[in-house]
Amino acid sequence: MGRVSVKANKNVYQLSRERQGLSREAAGELLVHVSPERIEKIESGRSAPHPDEVLTMERGYRDPELSNYYCTHECPIGMKYEPEARLQELPQLTVELLSALNAMEEEKNRLIDISVDGRVNDFERRKFDAILEKLTRLERSIRGLRIWIEHAAQSGKLDEADE
Repeated sequence: MGRVSVKANKNVYQLSRERQGLSREAAGELLVHVSPERIEKIESGRSAPHPDEVLTMERGYRDPELSNYYCTHECPIGMKYEPEARLQELPQLTVELLSALNAMEEEKNRLIDISVDGRVNDFERRKFDAILEKLTRLERSIRGLRIWIEHAAQSGKLDEADE
């Protein structure tokens, strides 16, 4: 095993690799198409990762949060449209998801009233923006649950369904 970095401001890619106990050399062997030199450039911030490299690291490091991080912090399109989600415990995710669903249930009729004419007028704009915030909260909860499911599947914590 190689040396352990003592760098204080490690990025998410380095932290993810180190959580798996991998040196850059071992990670390069595991990731096959991402060399140790390329890993060093990504981790040092001298080069941004390509989407396919992030997907390879996500699978190799068994870290489904990497793709969400990349999309919400480094991809211009993702930064505009994707809500940031993080790995949490299932009970907390469930409560957040149900709370977000309840909030949307309350807004359902308001959304129908606002959108019936196909326009959002000045009077409706504040209400519409509040609905959009609640939709984003719901989307973030769903993405968090997906990350939890992927993590559980990769770590063997998701049991096969009995048939």
